[in-house]
Amino acid sequence: MGIFSFFNRFRASADDRSPWGDFFFEPVSVRSGSGVRVSADHSMRLAAVYACVRILSETMASLPFVMYRSRADGGKDRVKDHWLYTLLAKRPNPFQNAFEWREMLQGHLVLRGNAYNRIVSNARGEITQLSPIHPDRIRMELLPSGDYRYRVTDRQGQESVVPRGEIWHLRGLSSDGMMGLSPIDLARESLGMALAAQDYGARFFANDAKPTGGWIEFPGSFKDSEAKKVFRESYQSAQSGANRGKVLVLENGMKFHEVGVTNKDAQFLELRKFQITDIARLFRVPPHMIADLERATFSNIEQQSLEFVMHTMTPWAERWEASIEADLLFDGEALEIEFDFANLMRGDAASRSTYYQSGIQNGWLTRNEARIAENLNPLTGLDEPLRPLNMVEEGAAEDLEIDAEQVAPPAQEVAETVDQTAARFHALVSNTAARWARRISRAGAVNEKDIAQIAEALAVPAARVHEWANTQACAPMSEAALTESLMTLGMT
Repeated sequence: MGIFSFFNRFRASADDRSPWGDFFFEPVSVRSGSGVRVSADHSMRLAAVYACVRILSETMASLPFVMYRSRADGGKDRVKDHWLYTLLAKRPNPFQNAFEWREMLQGHLVLRGNAYNRIVSNARGEITQLSPIHPDRIRMELLPSGDYRYRVTDRQGQESVVPRGEIWHLRGLSSDGMMGLSPIDLARESLGMALAAQDYGARFFANDAKPTGGWIEFPGSFKDSEAKKVFRESYQSAQSGANRGKVLVLENGMKFHEVGVTNKDAQFLELRKFQITDIARLFRVPPHMIADLERATFSNIEQQSLEFVMHTMTPWAERWEASIEADLLFDGEALEIEFDFANLMRGDAASRSTYYQSGIQNGWLTRNEARIAENLNPLTGLDEPLRPLNMVEEGAAEDLEIDAEQVAPPAQEVAETVDQTAARFHALVSNTAARWARRISRAGAVNEKDIAQIAEALAVPAARVHEWANTQACAPMSEAALTESLMTLGMT
C-alpha cells in the first residue's frame, strides 16, 4: 500500500483538531446548517456576492464629493478650499486616493456592517489623514463609565488601546447603536447553501459528471473494522485523483451498486438561479446589474436602475453624509456634505436635451449652467436666465393692467387717427375715379365689360354701377364731371 496509504489512515476531517486536521488552518467563522463555513471572505467566492459588493463599492466611490456653505437667502455655495474637502475628495491618506479609499470602506460596510479609520490631526485640530483599519483587526470595548474605546491589532499582532475620538466608525444597520450588523452573518444559511451548491457542482464535474455515491455488496465479511477501513480507503484511492475513470476490479464476489439523486431530481440548476436572486435581494441590487437578465425587459430595466439609485445608493450616501458631518466637522460649522447623484440620473442625450430645454425656456436654468453640466466651458453672455414674454408673476398682473391704461392713447389722438384714415380713403377713391374718367372720356361710352371692373375698383355693387352707366349714356359728361360723379358713386 505504500507510505502514503499509511498516512491516509490518519487523514482527518475539517472538524479534527489533530495535527493532521484543518481546524487550526481555517479562518475563524461559523459553520452553517449546510456544513459550510461562512465568513465575509468565504462568501466572496460566490460570483453573485462579489458582483454585488463590487457594484455597491464602485458606485459609492464614483459619486462626486461636494461641500456646501449655506447662504442667508436659502441658497448655498460650493466650498473647495476647506481642509476636509481636500482630505475626502483628493487624498485621504498617503497610500490611497479618494476612489480607492471610499471603495474599500464601502466594501467593509457591505460585507461586515462596519468600517473604521484611524484619525490623524494637526495642532489646529484639522484632520490630515484617515487611515483605514480592517474590521477584523479592531474590536469595541465597553467601559464601566458607559463610554467605549477600541482595541486595534496591528499586522505584527501587537494590540493597542485607542480612544473613541481617534477612530472614525462608519456603521451599517445596527441593533444597539454601537456596532453595525454584518449582512453575511445574518444571511449565513442562505449563503452557506449557495456555497454548498457551488462546491457540489465542482466535485460533480471533477468526477467526470458522474455521481459518486454507492455501496459494495460483499457476500463474506471482513476480519475486523480495521480491515474494512483499509479496503474502503484503498478503493477510494484507486478511483479518485489520477485513477478516476479507470476500470474497477472487485474480488471475492463483490458487486458495486450505484446510489444517488440526479441533478435534475435535486433541481440543482433551479437552486443555483434562486441563489443569485436571493443574494441580489440581500444587498438590494437589481438582478440585471449582476447579469441576471431572466426577468429583465426593455421597459423595466430603466425603472429598476432608477430604484437602485433611490432605494439602494441614496440610503448609503445619507449614512456617509450624516457620519461625516457628525464626526469629522467642527461643531458650529455651517457646512453641508453631499454626494452628487447627477451623473447617475443623467439619462440619454435626448432626455438631457429635453431637460435643459425646459429649464432654459422656463427661466430656472441658465445656458451656461447647462453647458457646465455637459462638461463644456461657459460662454460670455449666457449667464442670465431667459424669461418667456407671455408669462408674468401673479403679483405683476395688476401692475401691467395699470401700465396698459397709462399708455392708452387719448381720445384726441384716436380722433386724429380716424381722420387720417378717412383722408387716405378719399384720396384712393379720387385717384381711381380720375383714372376711369379719362378712360371713359377717351372711349366715349361705358362698355359692359367696364361695369364689373368699375364695381371692383370702387368696391360698390355692380347694379349701382350699371344704373350709373345708363344715366351717363343719356347725358354725356366731361372728364371733370365724370370724375366728380365716380367719386360720389365710390364714397356712397
